[in-house]
Amino acid sequence: MAYTTINKSTDYFNTKLFTGNGADNHAITGVGFQPDWVWAKNRANTDAHHTADSVNGAGYRLRTNSADALGTQADGVKSFDSDGFTLGTTGSINGNGNGIVSWNWKAGTTGSGTTGGSGTAKAYSYSVNTTAGFSIVKYAGNGAAGHTIPHHLGVVPRMIMIKDLTDNEAWRVYHAGLGNFAKWLELNSSAGETTDSSVFDNVPTSSGFLVGSANPVNNATHNYIAYCFAEKTGYSKFGSYTGNGSTDGTFVYTGFKPAWLMIKLSSAANENWAVYDNKRNTFNTTTSQRIRANDTQADTTSNSEIDLLSNGFKVHDNDAEINGSGNTYIYMAFAEAPLVGSNNVPCTAR
Repeated sequence: MAYTTINKSTDYFNTKLFTGNGADNHAITGVGFQPDWVWAKNRANTDAHHTADSVNGAGYRLRTNSADALGTQADGVKSFDSDGFTLGTTGSINGNGNGIVSWNWKAGTTGSGTTGGSGTAKAYSYSVNTTAGFSIVKYAGNGAAGHTIPHHLGVVPRMIMIKDLTDNEAWRVYHAGLGNFAKWLELNSSAGETTDSSVFDNVPTSSGFLVGSANPVNNATHNYIAYCFAEKTGYSKFGSYTGNGSTDGTFVYTGFKPAWLMIKLSSAANENWAVYDNKRNTFNTTTSQRIRANDTQADTTSNSEIDLLSNGFKVHDNDAEINGSGNTYIYMAFAEAPLVGSNNVPCTAR
């Protein structure tokens, strides 16, 4: 049984659907906590993804579908509030009458320090939630392979997303399911895994992650943001599976009912990062709503692709994006509810 210390997953992650109104100071409430990372997408239009975090600060944005550097956007996410966030007039996440999805994560404990490992020590700042296994770390590069960035999770992270804030460089993603620290993916691209140890210099440890000398992660004149995730039993899972090319596809055990799921083909190229959640997909064995993290495409309705079950997910599509025969896929999942909570109460299926 998958017991957990997190009985209420929505204290740390929650999906919020809302309708844009085009007006300034549009307050989005009902998230359930003050988010530290907001990732939003216009479901109706082919607008860019919009992410904002509390370490970079309100009024700035990154795009998961783009290599663009950190941009100033005063009319984007204007503040992180006690039960959500406030928006400006930007159409990509507040278009009048448009349906918007936002995915929200809580970090919270802040601090700063200097990096370690090889090369010159550099300043960094962070926000972390060790209970939920999530931290946001902003650091300055030093150009030296083996530069070690503290993540403050206290355990080894299973997934790390890094973005160069200074220059237009593709996102770099470490995922333990790739099986080799030198392998990485690009969040803003459909490309398959690349092996190059100049990005991640070694396996991450319980105290930090090691970057190489590559510009996208460690240029001596650039600043970076890293989103770091540790696995927490009953709340989050970062694994891999092999597709079978059948509409009676692979079942993947997570130990919880997924509230949010992102899948990427890693062993080959030209497939997207597919994102599902329990607010857009409220019933199984019907149509699936899918957004692609690396694409501006609007929310796509298709035949039933994914069942979100009480203890994992099952694939129901032979599309190579999520279930090509013999292909390897990595995934990132967060819980709606644990299979069994710390109070020994079992989760019910839907």
